[in-house]
Amino acid sequence: MRARHAAQDVRRAKEFEAFVAGAGGRLTQTATLLTGEAPDGNPRARRLLTFALAHTYACWDRLHGEDPYDHARRHLAIRFADTAWHQYATWQHYAARDRARRRPAGPLAGLTPRERLILVLSLYEGVGEEQVAALLGLPTERVHAICDRATATVLHPPPAPSPPLPGAKAATT
Repeated sequence: MRARHAAQDVRRAKEFEAFVAGAGGRLTQTATLLTGEAPDGNPRARRLLTFALAHTYACWDRLHGEDPYDHARRHLAIRFADTAWHQYATWQHYAARDRARRRPAGPLAGLTPRERLILVLSLYEGVGEEQVAALLGLPTERVHAICDRATATVLHPPPAPSPPLPGAKAATT
């Protein structure tokens, strides 16, 4: 009995290892896009991915034919939504002060967490808007509008503020 459980554990570990070897790179890229971090400095994305993969491994035997990539991606999205949305207000408070000290951000860093999540799932991952809406508990029309707005922001980013003119004094109020 014990030998059979050990053999099942070894088989399970090898299957999961093969899954991570095949899907790990794409899931890492997805997590990096979600967090808005630069690809070469993405500790939040790696932590997010670690939790998603740990959850997938814990559920491995209960997947019963379900796509493990879809399961990991769904858990990644849910975990990101749970952690990012409530931290967004706090992040906005400190963002202006820390902007000069931060590393270069990823291509989607200018979007809100919800915009990044919907854009990444819809465009990068190819998940249908109906599925994204069901996952997030939003109406399909709202998901479509957010995706359109996020796409427009990425394609046509707002202009950076102009540097002050030399010799100009700052206005005091």
